[in-house]
Amino acid sequence: MLRGFTRNIAASAALLGAIGLSGAAIWLIPGNQAGPCAVVHRTMLLREVPEASGLAVSRRHPGIIWSHNDSGNRTELFAVDAAGTLRGRVRVPITTRDWEDISAARCPAGNCLYIADIGDNRLRRRNIQIYRVPEPALDAAQTGAPDAFNATYADGPHNAEALFIVGDNVFIVTRDRVAGLYRSTLPSSAERQMTFERIGELGLTVVTDAEATPDEAAVVVRTSKLVVIYRTADLVKGGANPNGLRIPIDGLKEPQGEGVALDSNGMLYLASEGQWIGAGRFVSLQCAFK
Repeated sequence: MLRGFTRNIAASAALLGAIGLSGAAIWLIPGNQAGPCAVVHRTMLLREVPEASGLAVSRRHPGIIWSHNDSGNRTELFAVDAAGTLRGRVRVPITTRDWEDISAARCPAGNCLYIADIGDNRLRRRNIQIYRVPEPALDAAQTGAPDAFNATYADGPHNAEALFIVGDNVFIVTRDRVAGLYRSTLPSSAERQMTFERIGELGLTVVTDAEATPDEAAVVVRTSKLVVIYRTADLVKGGANPNGLRIPIDGLKEPQGEGVALDSNGMLYLASEGQWIGAGRFVSLQCAFK
């Protein structure tokens, strides 16, 4: 369980506000601390993942986090440990248009990874795609054949980089000035079409990733400057600007923050595109929610 979080999120959020961790004070956060989270493993370079995008905590392999490159690269999954050491590299037999995120969740096969081909910078895609594959072994060369789902939004195209799974529901957070929250139910094996309905807004600007914890008690969402942790029950009911624990991360000085994941014991993982150095960056933090 994410100890203390679901009971004390409101109190923690109020405390952060009271001590001034916002606005100009963000720049005073030391490089090894972000709110209630302390760096455990300092920034590691992911040379195989120069455009590190989404992150997902493995359900099959304890201590493993899955990542991938952004669009324009080979469709591969990269498994790293909490220190950022590469533990596996697995090809996915698909061609994606704009792969932006990865999520881990239960599925009929047991444990699966969901590949979110949901980017749409020009708002021109009639359909987006979500692929589901059984979570592979770390030494596998290739995943099994994926289930492929076509999806649309009920209110027209949106650009998005963040997808997470809770139970049988898939959620997308749009990349814009309001962070629209959309929901659809996973179809049966005989169906392949999904429609996402808008259920709320997070009031965040330019969300780049989101992920549920393995126990589904919480959902973590990030922008380039901020991580917000929500109680799942508060988030999935929809509405505007749900309460969450806001953690400023500017002090970590990521070159281009992209990925986020949170395990059920308060370990927070962040990934960043490498930009000029040709390697992604990865950092692990332990968060204390008391």
